Amino acid sequence: MPDPLDSLLAALDLTDTGARTSEDIFTGPSQWVPGGRVFGGQVLAQSLVAAIRTVAEDRVVHSMHAYFLRPGDVSQPITFSVDRIHDGRSFSTRRTQAYQYGQPILSMIASFQTDDPGLEHQVEMPLDVPDPESVPDENQLLGGLEHPMAKYWATSRPFEMRHVPSPVYLSVEGERVASQAVWMRSIGPLPDDENLHRAALAYVSDYTLLEPIIRRHGVAWATPGLKAASLDHAMWWHRFARVDEWLLYVQESPNAIGGRGLTTGRIFDREGRLVASVAQEGMVRVSRRD
Repeated sequence: MPDPLDSLLAALDLTDTGARTSEDIFTGPSQWVPGGRVFGGQVLAQSLVAAIRTVAEDRVVHSMHAYFLRPGDVSQPITFSVDRIHDGRSFSTRRTQAYQYGQPILSMIASFQTDDPGLEHQVEMPLDVPDPESVPDENQLLGGLEHPMAKYWATSRPFEMRHVPSPVYLSVEGERVASQAVWMRSIGPLPDDENLHRAALAYVSDYTLLEPIIRRHGVAWATPGLKAASLDHAMWWHRFARVDEWLLYVQESPNAIGGRGLTTGRIFDREGRLVASVAQEGMVRVSRRD
């Protein structure tokens, strides 16, 4: 297995094919994941990197809206086509389509803006969340298990995550609530490239966002018959933060119905600055057994 952080950096280092139609074309590798389906956060981050490559350096991504269309295949590279939809005085808009086998697997629109002054406020970070140093990590919780997915969660992801009040990998402990918090950071330092950190934040934002839905119903990831998949993903970047430093991801699910669940998230740095906001709807189904 490659080093998880090296694998992340390789995935985000897209190749410009040099092909030009009405769009810019890039390619990128897929990271290995048990089960053979591309991790949604990977293709999100890659699609964002492709769009960033076509925008002036003084314009920074502030929002992204994406739909997951088909499962990706980890054995195949991904092609990204970028449509330069609009360049205005302050804003630029890009559409990225990710393809495998000639079919789109993700469609995303992102907006970029120059650094402009304006009104400023934010919600406060929760004060009752324990520090990440006092919360167990995946290795402590899953390191002794032989299951392939448990090993992947414990040792093969480029980010470490520490759940508050506790993870929902094997069981759901405590009160059945539709909320949780997750401390997260990369497992090692990343280069001093602000756009890389923004893309990596999109990557990690997809890992745990459906968990408040299953936590509310006492369903762990290990529950037989559980099927879950991201349907869409929206993200707003408010302030820059490094993802190789601890960030707090506060998550809440306001609704679940019809085999779908909605979750919103807020990401804070340790100084309490609101870094980003996220929203995602996912398919969540649990087989009914007699």
